[in-house]
Amino acid sequence: MVYTCYEMIRDCREDKAEGWAYFVANYAPAISKLAARYGAGFDSAMKMLRDPAAGLFQSMAPAPERWFVAELRQRIVAAAPGSTPGIQLDLETVADALGSLTLVEKQAAWFETMRFSSAQAAEALRMAAPTVQKIRERADELLRGKVDSWRRGLLAENGRALGMEAAEKKTKECLASKTFLDVLDGRSTWRGREEMERHVASCWRCIDHFCRMAEVVELIRGLKPLDEAEAASLRKKLGVETAKRGLWRR
Repeated sequence: MVYTCYEMIRDCREDKAEGWAYFVANYAPAISKLAARYGAGFDSAMKMLRDPAAGLFQSMAPAPERWFVAELRQRIVAAAPGSTPGIQLDLETVADALGSLTLVEKQAAWFETMRFSSAQAAEALRMAAPTVQKIRERADELLRGKVDSWRRGLLAENGRALGMEAAEKKTKECLASKTFLDVLDGRSTWRGREEMERHVASCWRCIDHFCRMAEVVELIRGLKPLDEAEAASLRKKLGVETAKRGLWRR
């Protein structure tokens, strides 16, 4: 029997042990990586997501696993402790400063808000790391011309606030996760990609969304479940009952 993300979402929504045990074994590694990247505590993130009241399992999507990990990511970022940057940026200033960049250049710059190094962003964008670094240096100079005070790393320092502001800018023209996944998977038609790029190039909400889905694709690739000893220890810590055997093939 193959137990899937669909079944996990259903069972966790109904607070069943099978769903929660599968969640712990298969998604704790992703949560650990996300918590480390965005400065959240792993234990507190797991407890927060374990709470049925968090509403994490209330929706289904055409690509459930990647949608689910994208939701994990958003909740972990929102729950991470924030700090006020010494020099604050808002999305309007960023959009004004970086408006002349191409779509892929805007993505390379935006990945800095997500705490990606140039090398990590290059991997997600299928680019050379030196190219991403040059784009970031150009973005820095463009920002420098739009703010009264400046130092390198402003996008990273303001990343959490910028990401949250971008996510709230949804319009009726904004695209669904499936559209970005089709592009990332190579399923999009030439015309579909062209229409997507036309909208996304001027929509920072969708630039953020596109980058988040690229992050999810990279995060899931090669991710391995916890071994039974690790999973059992974490289940005990979270108060998750032991699931029946036979449900652990992903």
